[in-house]
Amino acid sequence: MQRINTLRLEAETAQDKADEASARVKALEQDVLTKEQEITSLTHKNSLLEEEVEKLEKQLSEAKSAAEDGAAHGSANETLTRKISQLEEELEEADKNLRETTEKLRVTDVKAEQYERKVSSLETEVESWEKKFEEMSVKYDEAKAELEEINKQLEAF
Repeated sequence: MQRINTLRLEAETAQDKADEASARVKALEQDVLTKEQEITSLTHKNSLLEEEVEKLEKQLSEAKSAAEDGAAHGSANETLTRKISQLEEELEEADKNLRETTEKLRVTDVKAEQYERKVSSLETEVESWEKKFEEMSVKYDEAKAELEEINKQLEAF
């Protein structure tokens, strides 16, 4: 009986150890499942990050290409900027010349109007003098005729 008790005790101990081992197996299986889920999650995250890296590398490549194009266009841009600056200066000079010419034209116009008034005034004066000359010429002819008449009368005496 002692043997049976010993065997029972051993069986219980073995059962306890088996239960403990079974519980440990379950815990380890749960850990494995958790770790597998973590691995799956991290693998997915890794693939997303790899896609992001590829996308960023592509953007970097495009940016480098754009920068190279920009550098090439930079010198053309500088040339165009200088040309624009030169054209602006020429425009300012032309505008200045236009204003000066316009001012000179205005002054010339004012002088022309003054001369036209003066010419008109002188023409009126000339007409007046011509009229006076004609009147004086008529008076002279009358006076000459009268003088000749008086001369004839004086000679006749």
